[in-house]
Amino acid sequence: QVQLVESGGGLVQPGGSLRLSCAASGSIFRLTTMGWYRQAPGKERELVARITRSGSTNYTDSVKGRFTISRDNAKNTVYLQMNSLKPEDTAVYYCNIAPPSSIFWGQGTQVTVSS
Repeated sequence: QVQLVESGGGLVQPGGSLRLSCAASGSIFRLTTMGWYRQAPGKERELVARITRSGSTNYTDSVKGRFTISRDNAKNTVYLQMNSLKPEDTAVYYCNIAPPSSIFWGQGTQVTVSS
């Protein structure tokens, strides 16, 4: 069964850092653009960053310069390094292909930025 499993979330103070991981079961993900998404309470899910199979990246404006998406195709893993975290980054973070497919949404990982 092909699935994505997110990890690495937690509670961090403003200005802190976290590194999220997305482990994909199935080599098909090596061939696709992957994305990190987030959903804050009361808000719609949004694309935060995406990375093509060749490594080209795009970010939503609110995280540019603070977040870095990367991938290790040999490990079928996508990462999201988050620095200079702000309270408004608080959300459940998910990975999926980009554009997303409903069949690949996992449980996500909670990121809470609070003092």
